[in-house]
Amino acid sequence: MAGGEKKDPKLVLPLLDSSKYEEEEEAGFCRRFWDESKKLWHLVGPSIFSRLAIYSMFVITQAFAGHLGDSELAAISIATNVIVGFAFGLMLGMASALETMCGQAFGAKKYNMLGIYLQRSWIVLFGCSILLLPLYLFASPFLKFLGQTDEVSDLSGYVCLWLIPVHFSFAFQFPLQRFMQSQLKMAVIAWVALAALIVHVFVSWVFVYRLKSGLIGVSVTLNFSWWVLVIGMFGYTVLGGCPETWTGFSMEAFSGLWDFIKLSAASGIMLCLENWYYRVLILMTGNLKNAEIAVDALSISMNINGWEMMIPLAFFAATGVRVANELGAGNGKGAKFATLVSVITSSVIGIVFWVLIILYHDKIAIIFSSSKPVLEAVNELSVLLAFTILLNSVQPILSGVAVGSGWQSYVAYINLGCYYIIGVPFGYLLGWVFNYGVMGIWAGMIFGGTAVQTLVLSIITIRCDWDKEARKATTHVTKWSQTGRSGPN
Repeated sequence: MAGGEKKDPKLVLPLLDSSKYEEEEEAGFCRRFWDESKKLWHLVGPSIFSRLAIYSMFVITQAFAGHLGDSELAAISIATNVIVGFAFGLMLGMASALETMCGQAFGAKKYNMLGIYLQRSWIVLFGCSILLLPLYLFASPFLKFLGQTDEVSDLSGYVCLWLIPVHFSFAFQFPLQRFMQSQLKMAVIAWVALAALIVHVFVSWVFVYRLKSGLIGVSVTLNFSWWVLVIGMFGYTVLGGCPETWTGFSMEAFSGLWDFIKLSAASGIMLCLENWYYRVLILMTGNLKNAEIAVDALSISMNINGWEMMIPLAFFAATGVRVANELGAGNGKGAKFATLVSVITSSVIGIVFWVLIILYHDKIAIIFSSSKPVLEAVNELSVLLAFTILLNSVQPILSGVAVGSGWQSYVAYINLGCYYIIGVPFGYLLGWVFNYGVMGIWAGMIFGGTAVQTLVLSIITIRCDWDKEARKATTHVTKWSQTGRSGPN
């Protein structure tokens, strides 16, 4: 930032006060843990709420569909988990490039670059959304090619056509969310998410119960709520909520796009390989005997897992911000300690939910379905669900460290190897060769893929030279702001 510019007092936050870290380091571990926890929860608290609210929109939609019938639930589940989920994972991952660049630039107090990065991300993700549009237009034959039944494929393809507006909202909402969280405006995201959730519940009630619009109505409701998210965050940004990080639209957003695309692609591949992993589980289950019940049960389990997953994903976002901010400020030790506190806290929460699933294994699916075969099938899967939640309380935090540090390309290779070279074949082996069905597929993918990936990321994080990472971050931020380039080569 130029010397003549005034600092926005809203941007001078204790989360970035690294000058006191050496004094804090001399204090006891418990005091340091408490101080870092306060900084972490300043980000995690609103992030958990906003992510739960946003994910609840999909859960509410599937709950309405589930009470229309088993076929409708399967159609909505396949459409949102496979087709929309494919695009969601890729574009969410690509937007996470902003967590590295905006987070480190904010930590280095190069505030003027954040708005430029945001606009570049809009350009790249909008182009990506156009390229992915045929996935929605030809969803039905695509799902049949993957082995889904004709009835479910046709219904899912019909649903996907109504979800195209949601697809285009991703290109704007994901970058806005990362732009705001990088400058620690998590409360704003939470309030906008609350407004969107209220709109979604109201619109769902109107379309399903008042207008009796059935599967069309259930599908259309997501369009309203997701565009409320976009309009709310965009309005806050351009109408004065971010005076130093948003200085208006600029032609500079079109410069350095290739470098930005490379970092966005690495981020997209890294995170979508994780996001698609359990979508593959649903697809594989769709090829089993009695697939409709199996898909319904697994989709319900994945929804419960996804609902709880919003908590570790909030830690993922907060850890990415904390690590990026500390590295951008040249504070490697602060980034390391932020990682430790986040992993411990999220693990404790994961253990609590593991216990709850074990205790209430026979009651967790009632909100989604009244079908007795489906409820019984979910009950059988509850142990695997509990262990999935436990493992996922650690893995996203380690991925957040990778995003904050700019390691996306390395972690993409790790995810590819652990998930798709080890996990998927192991799940196939247990599910079909040893005839354990959906439980075998899921167990193989958990213990063959997720557990191995978590172990590898843990080793990398423990062996990381944090001071070296801090020096690299400082060098990158300086180069980006001076040359106008979007990211590392």
